[in-house]
Amino acid sequence: MARFFVAASNIFGGIAYLNGEDLDHIKALRIRDGEMFTVCDGEGTDYSCVLSKVDRDTAEVQILDKAPSKGEPSVNCTVYMAYAKGDKIEHVVQKAVELGASSIVLFPSKRCVSRPEGAALIKKTARYSKIAEEAAKQCGRGKIPTVITAPSYKAAIEQAVRADVPLFCYEDEKELSIKTCLEENPRMKTVSIVTGPEGGFEKEEAAMAVDMGMKCVTMGTRILRCETAPLCALTAVMYATGNL
Repeated sequence: MARFFVAASNIFGGIAYLNGEDLDHIKALRIRDGEMFTVCDGEGTDYSCVLSKVDRDTAEVQILDKAPSKGEPSVNCTVYMAYAKGDKIEHVVQKAVELGASSIVLFPSKRCVSRPEGAALIKKTARYSKIAEEAAKQCGRGKIPTVITAPSYKAAIEQAVRADVPLFCYEDEKELSIKTCLEENPRMKTVSIVTGPEGGFEKEEAAMAVDMGMKCVTMGTRILRCETAPLCALTAVMYATGNL
């Protein structure tokens, strides 16, 4: 069934109003009067609707029923990913949204090869946000996860450490596993996952993260690629919290 995200301000009086790209999408799908589809307000509520009227600039859809979105996990998990080369970030954004991430934060670290700035960073972030929106529609999310950037490594850690369980994924950690860390915190409501760039974190970066309150964890004996690590950790969180 087709799914559209509409601002809550465009839903009132038993009617939802769609325009812009959503209107174009309705026309492209050739949805006819009386056909059902889903409208989501982006705040966790789904509306079962039927198309009632289409004109040049707006589509009006009648709301038949509403219910909490089933696609939202019970845990709020933010993925913090260091800048990576090529289309790796696009891949992680898309899959992280499908797996249930609440947001994705991109940040620079010492070994990052790619360090977008200024207009290039704005353009890339807008593209990542669009990918997140499309993935949210496709997989039935009730909210569109945000994709934002942190100005520095320290700023990213300062944000990440506020979670109930702040996970710092580090290949040189040998003792505390992500499995053990998650099992020790069964009532977690918020989780942060921090992963590094292609070359991994510097030892000084890992030490800073631990000093600031991050839990340094290992995900096993194998070295994971920078685009694999955040998705692996996110899957572990969703499994541990009953969201898989």
